Parts: sequence; C-alpha cells; structure tokens
Amino acid sequence: MSVLDAAVLLTTLGFAILLVAAPARARKVAPIVLSLVTIGSLGLWAVEGYWHWWPLFLLIALMFAFLVSDPDTTRRRVPMRVGIGVLAVLALLPWAMPPVPELPAPSGPYAVGSEIFRWVDEARAEPTGAGDRRNVVVQAWYPTELVSGRQWLYLDPLPPTVYGIPRVFLSTYELIDTNATAAVPVSPARERWPVVLFSPGYGAPRAVYSGLVADLASRGFVVLAIDHPYESAATKLADGTIAGTVEDLPADDPDGTRYMTTRLETRTADLRFVLDRLGGELGPLTDRLDLDTVTATGHSFGGATAISAMAADDRITAAANIDGTLYGPEHSLTRPVLLVESDRGETGHSQVYLDGNRGLLERLRAPGFRYEIGAADHYSFTDVPGFPAAPVRFAMGHLIGGSRGPAATQRLTNDLLAPFLLGRHAEVDPAATRHDRVTGGQVSR
Repeated sequence: MSVLDAAVLLTTLGFAILLVAAPARARKVAPIVLSLVTIGSLGLWAVEGYWHWWPLFLLIALMFAFLVSDPDTTRRRVPMRVGIGVLAVLALLPWAMPPVPELPAPSGPYAVGSEIFRWVDEARAEPTGAGDRRNVVVQAWYPTELVSGRQWLYLDPLPPTVYGIPRVFLSTYELIDTNATAAVPVSPARERWPVVLFSPGYGAPRAVYSGLVADLASRGFVVLAIDHPYESAATKLADGTIAGTVEDLPADDPDGTRYMTTRLETRTADLRFVLDRLGGELGPLTDRLDLDTVTATGHSFGGATAISAMAADDRITAAANIDGTLYGPEHSLTRPVLLVESDRGETGHSQVYLDGNRGLLERLRAPGFRYEIGAADHYSFTDVPGFPAAPVRFAMGHLIGGSRGPAATQRLTNDLLAPFLLGRHAEVDPAATRHDRVTGGQVSR
C-alpha cells in the first residue's frame, strides 16, 4: 500500500468514526477533511483504477449525505450510521488485498530479460478437442545487462471470469512488476547459457511462478516457463484466442488417475516440442543456448511433468520435482533427480505422493537428492501467498501454514536448484545447510 493509499484510507476512516460518535465536532472540520479525502480518492482512481476503492468512494458520498441531512430526521440517520460503519469495514479490503501485489526482487548478479513465444505444433491435434492444432506458449526469462523499461504483462488477457471471479477484480494484476524487461539482448558474460524448462502446477498459469523463475534467470539460466493451454484459466494462443480451462473428468475415473496420466502425456509432448525448437530462430536467444545443458523442473503437476519428460527424452540432462505427485508409469532413471518438498506436516502429502517419490529414488541409477523445507506449504513456491498485505500473510502463515513465505521459499529452492541443474552436486548439501529448518540430503550416488 502506497503512502497516498494509507493517508486517504486512514483519514477517511478516522473521520467516519468521529462523524458517527460526535457529529457536532465532525461538522466543524468536515469542509477541510472531506475536501482532502475527495482529492486524494480522485488521485487513487486515476492511478490505481476505481473498483478497488469503491467502498471508500461510497463512504465519502454517504458522509456528505449524512452531514447535509436534517439532524432531527432520526429514522433516516440511523441507517446512514449503519451504512457508514459497513462501508468503513469494506474500505479496509484493499488494505488486506493490495490492488497491485509486489514480487520479490531477483537475487542474482544479472538483470532479467523476457520474451514470449506462442507456437503451434502442426504435428499434434489439440487433445481436448477445443482447438485444431496443439498450441504451446513459452515465456523465456534470461540474464541480461540492460533494462529497457518495457515489460510484458504479468498475466495474459483474461476471459470474463476466472474460476468464478469477475475479470475486473484481477485487472490490476496487469500492473505487477515482473522484475524483467522486454526487447533486451542476452548478457554477453558467456557465449551460451544453460537452459531450464519449467512446467507449472495443474491449472496454474506460468505467471504465478514469476518470482521463482525470474530469480533463477538472474543467477545465469535461460528459463523457459511453459503454459499448457486448456489447463490454465487463461492462455493467449498464437492466433490471439484466449483459451480457458477445458476439463472432462470421466465418471469411471473417480480419483482422476487415468485423466491426470493422459494430461501428463500431453504435457510431456509439450516439453519435447519445445526442445525441438531450441536450435531454431528464438529472437534474442538465437544461438545463445547451451544445448548440452538442458534440464527440466516444475512445481506440483509440473514436477511430475519434468520427471516424465526426462524419462522420455535423453536431451534433458537432469530433472527437479518441486512438491509434485507422480503419475503414469514407474521410471528407472539414469540421470540426476532432485526432489524439493514443502513441509509434510503443513501440506499433508498423500500416500500416492509419498510412495511415488520414494519409489523413484529407490530405482534411480544416478545422483539423487531430497530436501524438505520446513514452514513451507504447497503454495509457497508460487507468487500467490504474497498477494495479500503483510498482516494477512502473517495470519495465513500461522493459521494454515507456509509461514516461511514465498520470497524466502523461492530463494531457498533456487539455492538448491542452481548447483544441481549445473551438475555441481557437491555444492547442493552446503546450499541446504545455509538455511534453517531444511532436512534431507543426497540419497543416491
């Protein structure tokens, strides 16, 4: 919340309390106070958009009406007092949910550039039947030395509703600073940069991992964050169409295992399609990728996707699964694997999750690592827990878990990912020991 936000809100709420408790005193200062908050609220409207502050605007209007009403008209003034009280409470909502959330700044030595590619795989039909050919959307995050001042939007354009929430309530997410700029060259610090394919959780857009992937890019990686259309709430396709969620869970598949396995096959093909494009024209990334160091990682279902893709394609040299339940066939992998888990006590991982990842490590014929991050829940790896204001985040962290917070969780995760993805396995355990409440280590060699 900005200084202007706080000043207008606190002044308005303070005057509302004075008006209800001592109308006579309020009348003496009303011209000055209401003039100031009206000017301030118009500033909020101009800068941040009107909808977040509609309770505040109505509150100011109702206070004007209260002041000019006949003091002897008791029947009218009682409901007006009640209305002032209700609107005063509602006016606090933007303070609980800031109109424009802030992402943590990347911690690496490089600035971050970004480029979006919207590709069509002409060799595959869209498996959901919602489109003709399969689209794959990739946002590249890469190290740079320059800042252009031009950003991509945090979210792709949204449909009228997102998971039942009207689009207007998410409109200012377009103003989120992604800490990356567009139309900048790749850093010349090295000729070619290691590549990381990143797959998001089921139903999640790539955007909600911006904090994680921008930080990883700032450490010297080209991170290709992939949107899997018709899973995410909104994905802008190559022809400009906005694809929403298409989900058709079969009635004879009550736990969704068969359905998720089918989705996993589609996602795996998406990652392999991206691999096929890496040697071609990629804008600022052309001829700047180290194709001998291509790894995969992802969160939740994206973690399962990373493991599946490495099992299916030898071009992927290592894979990291961040808190993901595995689906599909059991794999006996011969390339390194890293498992990064949230606090089992806070997330409550299913038995399927526990059995699948334990079996993966037992069958592994390469270096394997597993770490559990205390006080991190399943969503701590995303930007979402950072959207509420600090007091709300504090309450949520202590009531439902994840008190470590997304910024600290993401930075710790990247401290583990960075050496692991480069094959510097001796550096992974020391990276873990620099943080508190991290358990685990190397489990196979």
